Amino acid sequence: MSTFPNTAFPVTHDLIEPETKAVQLDAIDENIIHHLQQNARISMTELSEVVHLSATPCNRRVKRLEEMGIITGYHARLNMEKLGYPLALFIAVSMDKHTADRFAEFENKVQTFPEVVSCSIVTGRSEDYLLKVRVRDMAHYEEFLLHRLNRIEGVSQVHTSFELREVFRR
Repeated sequence: MSTFPNTAFPVTHDLIEPETKAVQLDAIDENIIHHLQQNARISMTELSEVVHLSATPCNRRVKRLEEMGIITGYHARLNMEKLGYPLALFIAVSMDKHTADRFAEFENKVQTFPEVVSCSIVTGRSEDYLLKVRVRDMAHYEEFLLHRLNRIEGVSQVHTSFELREVFRR
C-alpha cells in the first residue's frame, strides 16, 4: 500500500485493474466474428465457406478467438413477446450510499430477479444503475417495482422508461 503524494489517502494497487489493451484482429477474424454474431449455430463448414477459408484453418481461428477470450460464449436469442414478456423497460436506480458493500448487496439481490435481463453501473447521470427489465404487463411491472426492487436496502430513487421498439441488437 502507498499513498498519493501530499495526501494521507491510502492506495491499494491490487484493487486497480490493469489497463486492457485491445486485440488487433485481421479482416478474416472480424468476418468470422460477424457471422457468428448473426448465427452462432452456423456449422464450421458453412462458416469456412462464407469467410473463404478451408474448414481446418477456420476452426483453428475460432478456437484461438475463444482461447483469447474474444468469443466468450454462444447464446440462444429469445423472443420475449412469444414467452409472454412483451414489455421492455429501462429502470435507472439511485442508491442512498456509494459504498462497496451497498453496491454489492444491490447487485447480488437484483441478479435473483428473473425479470432483469441486464444491469449496468452507469456514469454521466444522477442514477447509479441502469436495468433492462422484461414484464408481462403493467400489473407485473407494479409488483416488481413496489414489492421487490424498491424493497432492496439502499434504493433511494427509481426512474422508468419504456422501450417503444428495439431498433437492433448485436
